[in-house]
Amino acid sequence: MTTRRKTSTAAARPAVSSRTHAAAATPRTVATAAVPEPGPLDPADLPVRPGEDPWTAEEVVELRDELTAEAQRLSLEIDTAEAAISGMMRDSGDGAGDDQVDAGTKNISREHELALANNARDMLAQTERALGRLKGTGFGLCESCGNAVGKARLQAFPRATLCVQCKAKQERR
Repeated sequence: MTTRRKTSTAAARPAVSSRTHAAAATPRTVATAAVPEPGPLDPADLPVRPGEDPWTAEEVVELRDELTAEAQRLSLEIDTAEAAISGMMRDSGDGAGDDQVDAGTKNISREHELALANNARDMLAQTERALGRLKGTGFGLCESCGNAVGKARLQAFPRATLCVQCKAKQERR
C-alpha cells in the first residue's frame, strides 16, 4: 500500500471552513433539501431478492429513521472535525521552539482530522443519496446490473448501491 505525503499544509487549507472556531463548533442541521421528507412510498414497490419477504411499512420507516439519524450524526461529526482542524490551523503558526518531532506530530494530527472529516463528508453524501433514493426511485436496485440489492443487505448497510455479486466484482478490480 502506498501512501501519499503532502509537501505542505497549504494543500489542506481549502478543506477547512472559513467559519470562526465558535461557529464551526455549533452543530449544523441537516438541510431539508438534502434529507427528503417521508413520502408516500409503497413498500411493495421496493425490490427484494428471491426468497426474501417483501418490505413492510414499519421496516421502511425504521430504515428512513436510521438514515436520517446517521445523517445528523455525521453532520455533527463533520462540525466537530472542522472545529478541531480550525483550532490546529490557528495554533500551527505558534510553533516557535518546536523541534522536528513536535512539528511532525502536529502535521500528523492535522492530517488525521482532515481524513476523518473527509470520510464523514463522503458517508454523509452516501447517506443523503440513500435517503433520496428511498423517497424517489432506485432504492434497492443495483446500480450496475439492475437486480435487487437484497433486503437483508440494505437492512445491514442501507447505503448499499450494489448487489453482493457486483460489489465483489468491483473489489476484485
